[in-house]
Amino acid sequence: MKTLPKERRYETLSYLPPLTDAQIVKQVQYILEQGYIPAVEFSESSAPEMHYWTLWKLPLFKATTAQEVLEEVRACRSEYSNCYIRVVGFDNVKQCQVLSFIVSKPNTRGY
Repeated sequence: MKTLPKERRYETLSYLPPLTDAQIVKQVQYILEQGYIPAVEFSESSAPEMHYWTLWKLPLFKATTAQEVLEEVRACRSEYSNCYIRVVGFDNVKQCQVLSFIVSKPNTRGY
């Protein structure tokens, strides 16, 4: 049995290899199918005590396709390549964030 290498783990999906753009699109498609509102956030630190990340733009209330969200992820990546970037899904009924996953880590290849 092989153990995972000792490195910092983040949040949902962090034990998997870096997500490709096609895999990000599938995750975002799920967010849209559930009726959640996607948003892109970034932060220079991913420390557990960092509860507040900065929104890239306003949540994407009118996003109808995963491709629209992916374009915002790419734009955020190019502007803030030294930050952690994640996609979140907001539930407008519960009025809270119901899911999130990191799509980019600084100084990491493959993101």
